[in-house]
Amino acid sequence: MPRRVYLQTFGCQMNEYDTELVRSVLRDRGFAFTSEPAAADVLLMNTCAIREHAHARVHGRLAQWKTLKRTRPVVIGVLGCMAQNLKQELLDAHPAIDVLAGPDAYRRLPELLAQALERRERAVAVELSEYETYDTILPERAPGVNAWIAIMRGCDNFCTFCVVPYTRGRERSRPARSILDEAHALAARGHRQVTLLGQNVNSYRSPAPDGRDFAELLADVADVPGIERVRWTSPHPRDFPPALLDVVAQHPRVCRHIHLPLQSGSDRMLDMMGRSYTRRDYVALVDDIRRRGDIAITTDVIAGFCTETDDEFRDTYDLVREIEFQSAYVFKYSERKHTIARRKFPDDVPEAVKSERVTRLFDLQREISAAHNRRLIGADVTVLVEGRAKKSSRQWMGHTDANVTVVWDKDAAPFAPGDRATIQVNDASASTLFGVPVPALAPAV
Repeated sequence: MPRRVYLQTFGCQMNEYDTELVRSVLRDRGFAFTSEPAAADVLLMNTCAIREHAHARVHGRLAQWKTLKRTRPVVIGVLGCMAQNLKQELLDAHPAIDVLAGPDAYRRLPELLAQALERRERAVAVELSEYETYDTILPERAPGVNAWIAIMRGCDNFCTFCVVPYTRGRERSRPARSILDEAHALAARGHRQVTLLGQNVNSYRSPAPDGRDFAELLADVADVPGIERVRWTSPHPRDFPPALLDVVAQHPRVCRHIHLPLQSGSDRMLDMMGRSYTRRDYVALVDDIRRRGDIAITTDVIAGFCTETDDEFRDTYDLVREIEFQSAYVFKYSERKHTIARRKFPDDVPEAVKSERVTRLFDLQREISAAHNRRLIGADVTVLVEGRAKKSSRQWMGHTDANVTVVWDKDAAPFAPGDRATIQVNDASASTLFGVPVPALAPAV
């Protein structure tokens, strides 16, 4: 009987993609998968080192698995960024861990698991690589409309709050040919939307002799037959050549949406964060994007970074109000081991103040997002149908080009996942558009 693996993922889209890589690696070596921890011989979690909430969930799940391990032999493994960042600290806190593998060690997982399963020895592989991009591994995909493609790994920015260079290593790009081969394979499997992933996608450069840049790659992926939409995340505001903005504004299958992390509206905070742009630079880029037409801009914001004053928070608050992002992810700063900020700056903003600032930004953005969406009431929006709505099996859901969720009743028209739908919006909240299909454009049965 093949060894059965239960694999759980925490964190970002890149982690979701890495889990697909892990499944492919293990499946090729004879492992099977189960959706039930109680039926597994191996319990694995792919972890995130960025957010405090993800840390807490990992520790909680390890405590549950420790209890399960007392009832029968089972191998417990921790993969990914948290394994890479905490290493011995994690092993000391959780003696039940048998396998620890960082993001560059997934090719070695079958051997690591064999060491733990057969010799009952703890197996650890947390060395970072200068070269590993997994470009020769085709990830194991779940059926669906959307699929991820990691076009690069690591990061060279070293923002002072960020742990990624220490958990995923230095920046390296995959060959464009392998990315395009993966896109063709996805289209052949029925995936209609791909999202290109990287810590700083717009610094992508295909290895020599190809030399293709991100703007060229983005257009090439969008030209793959069968791919209806291409999204991408995340960029850095300093790397936006005009050619990239032209592709977003002009290519019919590249979504007119840019996720543009702000982090702070204060120049002193931006400098302490190592962001390499100023408030004025950021506003100028936003203006350049908006001169090219109706392109939605979303963002990330950090509240309560080291030494942030009330006035500096107000700078961020006012800039969010001025720019009017389509949506924003608002995070409370929490220091991470190995980051520059932890070594150099005091984490001295009280937790209560951080929470209050996050709430104020969240409430502001909710008002702005609701206003954006209400302006669409009465308008027609084009949606790629993704499947049933999260809250009701009687509704379909999809996203607009701007990545806004749209839901409508299934009984209104016979759509299927992967179809394009034109929906007339009749109601809106801060996060969702509600509507009915335009009958003349509904697909025939």
